[in-house]
Amino acid sequence: ICTDWGSVGQWQWPEYFPDCAGTSQSPVDVVTTQTKYDPSLGPVTPLGYDQHNNRPFTLYNNGHTGNYSTPCGGGAALSVQLHLHWGSGGPGRGGSEHTINGLSADAELHVVHYNSELYPNMSAAVTQPDGLAVLGILIAGEETNPAFNNILSYLSRIRHKTLIPAFDVQSLLPKDLRRYYRYNGSLTTPPCHQSVTWTLFRERVQISKAQMETMLHSSRAEDDDGKMLQDNYRAIQPLHHRVVLTSFSAGQIDTKKRKC
Repeated sequence: ICTDWGSVGQWQWPEYFPDCAGTSQSPVDVVTTQTKYDPSLGPVTPLGYDQHNNRPFTLYNNGHTGNYSTPCGGGAALSVQLHLHWGSGGPGRGGSEHTINGLSADAELHVVHYNSELYPNMSAAVTQPDGLAVLGILIAGEETNPAFNNILSYLSRIRHKTLIPAFDVQSLLPKDLRRYYRYNGSLTTPPCHQSVTWTLFRERVQISKAQMETMLHSSRAEDDDGKMLQDNYRAIQPLHHRVVLTSFSAGQIDTKKRKC
């Protein structure tokens, strides 16, 4: 059955895309008291983010958000695209997909990779349990972040496919790549394949309220079908049998606070 999933409510997705009713869906609410520390989880080490040979990125409108397809990559996982999720109420009103202890951030950035050691491309990897890895970055509108101008300044062109200058994707990540949450989940849009290893960073990335307003202002411009790209986040999904792992212990957080 083929359908434009953007034209139906989230509660109807399982009718057309059975995986959306699975028991390993995303996003989830991370309840920190129910997470499990895994000492084997080391710092995230992005590879190849700056090895794009100055080839431009492609920005296109998929009817849900602005997708930035990147030519960069390296190692076992190739970075293939990044995209944002946000609300419509402005800073402090929520808009992220994942929440921590029931609290949402203003927006959320996803950097999508596929397992290039096992699969030739994104299409082959997306249906496999070990196919994708996504970095989730929670965003708060508080301090100006020049790195985000690389993508926010082009959102006004979201109606059309366009090329934008290449940049180092790592500049969008939080400074602390050691502390994160890890769990097995899914794509947050149909077909909701349960093929994603999620890494959600504990540290929020800051952008200014003005930058957040730029995102909201751009998203209020209708696309060619008259739809506004806002409130493009999925509702929280049940955790079911899954356990969210952490790369840090409660003691590490307390120590960091004392040093500050």
